[in-house]
Amino acid sequence: MEQNQIDEAVAELHTLGDFIRWSVSRFNQSEVYFGHGTDNPWDEAVALVMFALSLPLSIGEQVKEARLTTSEKKTIVELVQRRIEERIPAAYITNQGWFNGLPFYVDERVLVPRSPIAELISAEFQPWLANKTVNRVLDMCTGSGCIAIACSYLFPDAEVDAVDISIDALAVAEINVQEHDLSQQVFLMQSDLFDNLQGQKYDLIVSNPPYVDADDLSSMPEEYTHEPAIGLASGPDGLELTRQMLAQAADLLNDDGLLVVEVGNSELQLNQQFPQVPFEWPQFAHGGHGVFILTKAQLVQHQADLAG
Repeated sequence: MEQNQIDEAVAELHTLGDFIRWSVSRFNQSEVYFGHGTDNPWDEAVALVMFALSLPLSIGEQVKEARLTTSEKKTIVELVQRRIEERIPAAYITNQGWFNGLPFYVDERVLVPRSPIAELISAEFQPWLANKTVNRVLDMCTGSGCIAIACSYLFPDAEVDAVDISIDALAVAEINVQEHDLSQQVFLMQSDLFDNLQGQKYDLIVSNPPYVDADDLSSMPEEYTHEPAIGLASGPDGLELTRQMLAQAADLLNDDGLLVVEVGNSELQLNQQFPQVPFEWPQFAHGGHGVFILTKAQLVQHQADLAG
């Protein structure tokens, strides 16, 4: 961003609304990518401007007419400049992401929360769970802990295990567990998939594992380079970890248990590899795709296929 644009903004713009509009214009001109908690320049601008001013994201329209001090203007401009020039997603600048209506601390040790699984949680995993009692939940590849924590709100009487291979990710998840005061319900554990979970049984296993294939990984927008590669890449076809989970998940589910896994753009590849497996792919009203659901019975029925 040119210095004259920065100087002009500080000198000539005055209100909170001015700087939201200005930020949106700069984002549009700079062709930054949105996909880390926001999907458009307006929401990204609001997130940065509100953060700079220590204001909540939701404010009355009249507040947008509030005039800003010179130091406040400079702070906003610096954040917008950083977002454009370094291609850092706003969530990493503000250290805040949102999932299922809940706030989460995030930094570059974890992916920014954005899974359509949030919509399944909001719908209480219906109709798949029907009237089943959920006493134990496993969030595999928990990252920031957002899915585990959202599930703990949905199932307040359930124990929730939040598992990840990354010690760094678990450190971030611990921050969120403490922030949500859930240390007596959400339990963090380091494990390479199910390796350290032998003998455990769950009513529900939910996972948003790495699922980006090698071709997609090499062509992703620059914003993704700020996320940990271990949270994105999963072999040449994006399904390395998912295949392992499919082969082993039945052993960790109770008889009426449910497996829910996001594979994103690898959905087509998964269907091609296991055409005989009856994956169910929910449709999402609020965007997103590539989440499958299987029952314990289906996993057992097709265990020979999945083990191959």
